[in-house]
Amino acid sequence: MSFTVAIVGRPNVGKSTFFNRMLEQRKAIVDDVSGVTRDRQYGVAEWNGKFFNVVDTGGFVPKSEDIFEKEIRKQVLIALEEADAIIFMVDVATGITDLDESMTQLLRKTSKPVFLVVNKVDNHDRLLEASEFYSLGIEKIHFLSSISGTGTGDLLDEITELIIDKTEQIDEDQLPKFAIIGQPNVGKSSLLNALTGQERTIVSDIAGTTRDTIHTHYNLFNKEFILIDTAGIRRKAKVNEDLEFYSVIRAIKAVDEADVCMLLLDAEKGIAAQDLSIFAMAVKKGKGIVVLVNKWDVMPKETNTARDYELELKKRFAPFTDLPIIFISALEKTRIFKAMELALEVYDNRRQKIATSKLNDIMLKAVEAYHPPVVRGNQVKIKYVTQLPVVVPSFAFFCNYPDDVKTPYKNYLENQLRLKFKLTGVPVRVFFRKK
Repeated sequence: MSFTVAIVGRPNVGKSTFFNRMLEQRKAIVDDVSGVTRDRQYGVAEWNGKFFNVVDTGGFVPKSEDIFEKEIRKQVLIALEEADAIIFMVDVATGITDLDESMTQLLRKTSKPVFLVVNKVDNHDRLLEASEFYSLGIEKIHFLSSISGTGTGDLLDEITELIIDKTEQIDEDQLPKFAIIGQPNVGKSSLLNALTGQERTIVSDIAGTTRDTIHTHYNLFNKEFILIDTAGIRRKAKVNEDLEFYSVIRAIKAVDEADVCMLLLDAEKGIAAQDLSIFAMAVKKGKGIVVLVNKWDVMPKETNTARDYELELKKRFAPFTDLPIIFISALEKTRIFKAMELALEVYDNRRQKIATSKLNDIMLKAVEAYHPPVVRGNQVKIKYVTQLPVVVPSFAFFCNYPDDVKTPYKNYLENQLRLKFKLTGVPVRVFFRKK
């Protein structure tokens, strides 16, 4: 399920600091000067095993004639429209301002859940001062400190309660959904048109031609699935149009909806940092991945060009290198149907259920061949393994000291799972639980 939370409020209340805390990384620039955040930032947060999209917006200033504040105002309205829940942030240090009142008036018109978050409440005196915000009349109110993290857990608990995780239950009758993702102008719409044999979407050399996500029911050659063409996802610094940002949010939601993401790269341009960001987002969301290198027909070729290109790609995608990579030309229709066959294989890999007896027979031998390292004098003993009943292939290893199993051994078990079972193109999650 795609669930989006927008963080809104006047300038300099700590929205970006809280955004960084939710994502557990310094993604948004933070400064005491108001107006630092101009474009909306977006990312994926996780809490209690549930994933959701987060949108950080610039400070909302109504009726301002400043060129940036006018643009920010439009962007905030778009973020409110796209969000499923809204965090309205205020600052206890300055109290209720006219800008807070204006934002409250705007949020009264929405039927979406609104969480009033009073920021910078980091001591008892400030907690007493924060009680004045009850007068804004918003029912769900939380007192926290974005910098220290105090109080954020209770807020995230309430937000994640709203997420009905439909991905936990597999609908057997559901058609596979394949999202074509990538940077602008790599040939996503050309690929969709080539596959369907019709001009389903507008194609041009102008980056950003596709504004919305296009769903196409594909039913040819005894294969049936839904193809989703998305708008190009580019770096935030490049996103300066309201309409384009709207497209990017839709593209991210399309990734949520998809079972397999077909990441399209431009063979001439190679792999860029933004391609890796798109790839990382799909992996974090637990989607199957097929990498398609488009425009291969125009590349100069020697004996091992494709092999060397693939090795370089896998080096950049490391540590997740168990990926199908195929070289195509959407224009010449070269290997595009092979790409669909690979996507269907990855879809099957992602849905497979491995019998617990078979899993234990094979994986306990792998554990026996290479025992977990001794930690603080404790010998970690893994007794049992089972696959969890979720869509993303997830495996629980039951042992006596689950907290003492470190990342290198976790990686070893994941590699063994990939070696013994068909999990190509699929992110694998490994958990350790108390026996």
